Amino acid sequence: MYWEKELECIDREELKKLQWERLQITLNRAYQVPYYRQQWEEAGVRPEDIRGLEDLPRLPFTLKSALRDNYPFGMFAVPMNQVVRLHASSGTTGKPTVVGYTQGDLDIWANLAARSLMMAGATPNSVVQVAYGYGLFTGGLGVHYGAERLGAAVVPSSGGNTPRQIMLMEDFGTEILACTPSYALFLAETIEQLKIDRSRLALKAGVFGAEPWSNEMRQSIEEKLGIKAYDIYGLSEIMGPGVAMECSYQTGLHFFEDHFLPEILDPDTGETLPDGEKGELVITTLTKEALPMIRYRTRDVAVLHREPCPCGRTLVRLEKILGRTDDMIIVRGVNVFPSMVESILLKSPEVAPFYELVVERQGSLDTLEVRVEVTEETIRSAEIKELEMIRRRLKHDLNSGLGISVEVRLVEPRTLERTEGKAKRVIDRRKL
Repeated sequence: MYWEKELECIDREELKKLQWERLQITLNRAYQVPYYRQQWEEAGVRPEDIRGLEDLPRLPFTLKSALRDNYPFGMFAVPMNQVVRLHASSGTTGKPTVVGYTQGDLDIWANLAARSLMMAGATPNSVVQVAYGYGLFTGGLGVHYGAERLGAAVVPSSGGNTPRQIMLMEDFGTEILACTPSYALFLAETIEQLKIDRSRLALKAGVFGAEPWSNEMRQSIEEKLGIKAYDIYGLSEIMGPGVAMECSYQTGLHFFEDHFLPEILDPDTGETLPDGEKGELVITTLTKEALPMIRYRTRDVAVLHREPCPCGRTLVRLEKILGRTDDMIIVRGVNVFPSMVESILLKSPEVAPFYELVVERQGSLDTLEVRVEVTEETIRSAEIKELEMIRRRLKHDLNSGLGISVEVRLVEPRTLERTEGKAKRVIDRRKL
C-alpha cells in the first residue's frame, strides 16, 4: 500500500509550517524567472516581503496567457539541461502551452499519482489499465508512472480501439481502469453490445478525470461497469493528474496541500473567498522545480471544505469541479477554445466570421459540431459539390488543429444569431 500517512493525515499547524518552508524556496526560485521578477517588481513586492502564508495574496496572479506569451521555455526556472520531460496542452493560437519537469518533479508526480491510485484501492498486486491518451497530454504518462511507483502492473493501452481494450481487460485481469468518464461509459456500452458477461471482467474501480462529470454520470458508470468510480483532478500547468483525489468516502477530493496551496477567489473582484463559498480555484505550487506556478488562475469553479474526513486525512477537500469561468469547453478530455476554432475557420475565404460550437452527448461520448456561415459570394457561386468540398476541408483542418474529431455544418449567411454584447459561441447541450 502506498500510504503517506504522515503527510496525508498531518496536523494542520504542522502542515502550515511545511507549506511556509516550501513556499519560501519556491518564491526565491520563481524570482529567477524574468516574467515573475517583472510582474512582482511592478507590484512592488519581492520574495522577502512575503513573511507568511497570509501574505501570498500580495503577489499578482499568473494567467495561462503568461505561458503562451513566454512560449516555449520562458517560464522555466531551471536550465534546459535539468529538464528531463516536456508536455504540452492545446493553445488558443496554434501554439501549445508547454510544461517542463525535472527528475525531481517527475518523482513527486509519480508519488502523488501513486497516492491517488491507492485511494482508489490499487495495490502492488493490481493490474491498472491506462486508457488516457499518451504523448504530450499529461493524463496517460502521469497515471502510468504512478501505477509503476505503486508497484502495480500497468497496461498502457492509451485511448481508442475499444474492442481491443475490452479484450485486454478480460485477458489481463484489469482491476483498475483509468480514462475519461465519457470513455468509461462508451466502454460499458461496447461490452454490452459485444454481449460480454460482466463476470468475466475483474474490474473493481475506475479513476476518471480530464473532463467535467456529474454524480449522475458516476452512478451510471458504476452500474454499467460494476465498479466504484473515483474522481481525480489535475492540470498540466500545475503537474498533471494527482493534484487532488477522492478517497473511498467520496466526500470531496483530497487536495494534496503538502505540494500545492489552494485559494478560492471571486473571479470578478479577485478577492479571496472563505471556505465553503464557490469561486475560482487558484493554485500555488510548493515543490515544483522546472515550472513553479505562483497563484495560477485555473478558471475552474470550485468549493473548498476543511472539516475532517472519515478517512482520517486532514487535507482540505475540493468539491467536484463545477465548471469554468471562461468560455473553454472540454470535449473528450481535450480543451477547446472558440478562438482556436475561429483561427482555423478564418483561414478559409469561403466562410464568414459567424460561427457557433454545439456540444452534445450522444450515448456516452461527447460530440462537437461547428456551424459556420458561408459568405454571400460563396452561396451565390458555389455548387453543392463545391460546398461539400469546403465542408470536408474545414472538417479536416479542425480535426488536425483541435486534436479531436468534429462535424462541420455550413449554414447560409445571416443564419446564426447576432448580439450587441458578447457573442455566444458555445451551445453546450450536455447534462453534466
